[in-house]
Amino acid sequence: MTRKQKVKGRQVIFSLVFLVLGFILAFSFRLTNNENEAADISTKQWERDLNLRNQIVEMEEKNRSLQRELNANQDTIQGIEKGFAEEEQIYFNMAEDAEKYRMFLGKVKVKGQGVEVKLSDGNYDPNEENINNYIVHEHHVFRVINELYISGASAISINGQRLKANSYILCNGPVIEVDGYQHPAPFVITAIGDADVMASALNLTGGVKDRLVNDNILFSLETKQEIIMEPIYGS
Repeated sequence: MTRKQKVKGRQVIFSLVFLVLGFILAFSFRLTNNENEAADISTKQWERDLNLRNQIVEMEEKNRSLQRELNANQDTIQGIEKGFAEEEQIYFNMAEDAEKYRMFLGKVKVKGQGVEVKLSDGNYDPNEENINNYIVHEHHVFRVINELYISGASAISINGQRLKANSYILCNGPVIEVDGYQHPAPFVITAIGDADVMASALNLTGGVKDRLVNDNILFSLETKQEIIMEPIYGS
């Protein structure tokens, strides 16, 4: 082999070596660059995830704070609503009581179920010397009225004349006087209220009805589905 051939062979070998080294260096540089880029991306992703987690934690804390504030406000509102409900009930009770007082005073028109009691003088007995022993007196009327009020009557009238809180009843011979107005027998006492309760109270054994009958008074009782009593004007 000549000298020129040897030199040329070495050049080819060196060329191959340098080519391989160049390829290795290029690959190594590219791999290192990719690793750096991956590391850079991983760092940025971690920072982004950390930032998001911090934001989520902050939002959760704000939500908990808002929930606590909401619960406190709801408790306050419930307290206010309870106070309003109690006040409303008080006002309702006051209005209801005022209405009852107005009915008792005869200031308002009253309508409802009730009873009608008729008291008549007893049958004439020629053998009875004292006529007072079989005529209706004011205490007979009072017995019926008191029992009706005790049984829950909201309004009472005698022969159509409505009674008020300070009404008075007097006996004047064969008639009774109610607030200055005279009424002859029979006396029709009308009451608005629970008809069954009032009727049961009057019909109790040994009660008002039995005592009136024992006094020779004619007693009749009738329940009514609707009774209307007008207010007492100027009372």
